[in-house]
Amino acid sequence: MRVVVVALGKIGLPLAAHVARAGHTVVGCDVDARTCELVNAAQAPFPGEAGLEEALAEVVGDGRLHAQRDTAAAVAEGPDLVIAVPPLIVDADAKPDWRILDSVLDDIARGLRGAADAGRSGTVVCVETTLPVGTTRSRVAPALARGSGLEPERDFHTAFSPERVYSGRIFADLRSYPKLVGGCSAAGEARAVELYRAFVEPAAEVWPMGSAEAAELAKLAETTYRDLNIAFANELARHADRVGVDVERVIDASNSQPFSHIHRPGVAVGGHCIPVYPHFFLHGAPEARLPALAREVNGAMPAYAVELLAGALGELAGARVPILGVAYRGGVKETAFSGAFALRDELSARGAIPLAADPLYDGDELRALGFEPWDGGAIDGAILQADHQEYRALTPSGLPGARAVVDGRNVLDPAPFAAAGVALRRIGRP
Repeated sequence: MRVVVVALGKIGLPLAAHVARAGHTVVGCDVDARTCELVNAAQAPFPGEAGLEEALAEVVGDGRLHAQRDTAAAVAEGPDLVIAVPPLIVDADAKPDWRILDSVLDDIARGLRGAADAGRSGTVVCVETTLPVGTTRSRVAPALARGSGLEPERDFHTAFSPERVYSGRIFADLRSYPKLVGGCSAAGEARAVELYRAFVEPAAEVWPMGSAEAAELAKLAETTYRDLNIAFANELARHADRVGVDVERVIDASNSQPFSHIHRPGVAVGGHCIPVYPHFFLHGAPEARLPALAREVNGAMPAYAVELLAGALGELAGARVPILGVAYRGGVKETAFSGAFALRDELSARGAIPLAADPLYDGDELRALGFEPWDGGAIDGAILQADHQEYRALTPSGLPGARAVVDGRNVLDPAPFAAAGVALRRIGRP
């Protein structure tokens, strides 16, 4: 089959390569010319995705995948399936910012051809970007209809299939988890399921969801659950700090029976998904109480980490404090909703001098993100924010002058810090 994948970011590009590897012809579209150039040269435009370079060498090399900027032209060729993966973020008021999605839909609509024009059963346009419930039916399909002059569910079909992958291991996840597909009509869903099965099965299953709304809600449910769970773990950890017990032992003990699946506490919840999608859920269900509370709890953890450091140092005014890791999680060069920003602001508010270091970012990149790079000189304390592999062997010798360290990810060995007389504070652990 012929497939167009729109937006060749950290989700879209591996997905395009995966579809091409299954034997199909794929056109990848992106507004960034440099991204298209790199893809056509079989080079990954971003680091950290296992197997991506090898996949591009295979599918670009034999002509199954090529990239271009003109989305409308690619869609005008009458593909069987168009998969759109544009980012959908929240604005300053935690409401969905529709501008990028709407622009992508406009580009797709300008090229969309009806079933008769395409000489087939009609193109299926499927959005994989996580959406508030009802968006596929009330926003995506009407936008495509307005821009193309075509009749939805007659001339083309609209569906939703949430991405359920984790950056860094996308190819493995595509082979592991069921692919959820929901349509705006029974016929459209059946066609979308048929097309997805052509590159998902037999490694994984495709699950028809009965409607686009069911597929949208399933993705919001699984991601919001994680935010709720982490918030509970963080509240357990803060209580454990107050009563002097080890929250890790408590969680391990609780999870030793099959009805408890408590996650782990930490300094921050970052990334494109968990801090954002509860707001999408609340956009459609403003009466819901738990997601809002979980966001409040998790959003307060950077300030709590700074408080732990202040308790160990006794005074933060004038203290030089590097934030170790500006990426939102270890091994991924991405800062979306990273706790590093809140740590920087909280340290500044308390009179400290926040610095930053990250093995994935050079000094100029750190400055561009609004951080003052740490030059490796004498410091008063430090907060470990991202669990990069490079930090797991960190000892006091790598933190000259530090009198206290907050391990926000529970990855440091406490023995060398105790031996050096450096106070090590871990969230929820003595």
